Amino acid sequence: MVRPDKSIVKRFDSLKSHLERENPILIDAIGGFRKLDSIGYKTGLIGTDDSYAMQISWWPLVSILGVFSAGKSSFINSYLGRTLQKTGNQAVDDKFTVVCFGQENAGRVLPGLALDADMRFPFYRISDEIEKVTEGEGRRIDAYLQLKVTDSEVVRGKILIDSPGFDADAQRTSTLKLTNHIMDISDLVLVFFDARHPEPGAMQDTLTHLVENTIARNDSSKFLFILNQIDTAAREDNTEEIVGAWQRALSQKGLTAGRFYTIYNKEVSLPIEDAARRERFESKRDADLAEIEDRIHQVEVERAYRIVGSMEKQAYAIRDKAIPAITRLKQLWARRVMRFDVIALCLLVSLVFGAALLTGSLGALLSLVLSVFADPVSMFGILLGVAMLALVVHFLIRHLVAQYMSRRLADTEDATYAKAFKFNTRFFRSVFSKDPVGWNRKTRHTIDEVIEHASGFVESLNDQFTNPSGHER
Repeated sequence: MVRPDKSIVKRFDSLKSHLERENPILIDAIGGFRKLDSIGYKTGLIGTDDSYAMQISWWPLVSILGVFSAGKSSFINSYLGRTLQKTGNQAVDDKFTVVCFGQENAGRVLPGLALDADMRFPFYRISDEIEKVTEGEGRRIDAYLQLKVTDSEVVRGKILIDSPGFDADAQRTSTLKLTNHIMDISDLVLVFFDARHPEPGAMQDTLTHLVENTIARNDSSKFLFILNQIDTAAREDNTEEIVGAWQRALSQKGLTAGRFYTIYNKEVSLPIEDAARRERFESKRDADLAEIEDRIHQVEVERAYRIVGSMEKQAYAIRDKAIPAITRLKQLWARRVMRFDVIALCLLVSLVFGAALLTGSLGALLSLVLSVFADPVSMFGILLGVAMLALVVHFLIRHLVAQYMSRRLADTEDATYAKAFKFNTRFFRSVFSKDPVGWNRKTRHTIDEVIEHASGFVESLNDQFTNPSGHER
């Protein structure tokens, strides 16, 4: 049985302690991920220093993205009821700020390393990914991330992420990598635009990245597009024109559905003298803010379902995608190895007889062969030598074929299985084994157990959050 590294075991213990405090219902999900890990280790899909549980965020996650000075930080301060983030008309922070709850350490700011080294957070080992994008930047994780602790109860059990102002032309590749990572792992993404700059046409690159690249996603419903600081339109009373300009810009990028919110921060808003106009603006602002905050409140429930969904999806991916892909690659490798073995054997025989013909010693060669067969000791020695030579040639061929195929995998859809392919073609692996290493009746049964467990888990979540039967509990 392949066991995970001690560091993984410790992190699972830490994760379990976290869930016991914040979301006990998810503790049972750890067992499902551990079963998937055991299959991943056996088949070579993941190393013993990795875990499928680390590839998702266990904390409900709300991210706030947007352009410079769009009021993201002001919105966070207002939502928290705390002055946590610096605000201003210029870029005041060039880091991604992760905000989490903590009474004893409220107000403390921790470096990016605190996030990179803790699997409970959604940036575990993100420095490795940054390093792949830009060499040397992975060691500068503190330049990209920081962790802030607040005692505001509204973030108990969840995480907020405030991003630096988004300017697609000026952003470094590493920052874009982090932005994409955040969008992938978030349960809710608030995309802020600035109503004070009503010319969205000048922001085509930004709109492309924040809008066009999100609408084709399966989880596009988690993106809320927010036009902030709309109070600046109160004096001219041209809200409809500004909103219309932004909606046309978004529709040109393909966004024709979904909610578009208009809000402003009442604590720093411009005074609206006209009472009727002020009431209209405040009513719209309050309604939109209430809906946004309700969506934020729901992320804890959504995260529970998302984690169970990730577990089930990973089980299906292993059974229906990874294993067939590794089987196909392994069988292709075996066919090529045996083909080259035959070619090598034929070439060796051809060389021997060809040399004999050229030197005119074919008759002597045949006499030698006959005498060897007449002498068992000599025959055994020669056969042993030939077998040893054949083995050397065979292992050289299988190694070269595996290396060639591994290099070719990097540019194909099977690139994610390169590690498992190498694991399955080690020198002591048989070329005659059809199935991947570690894949058998027992592991198939384990996968089915995880899928069944996920379905039962969804039912238990439904029982907690809904009442489909209509009966009193």
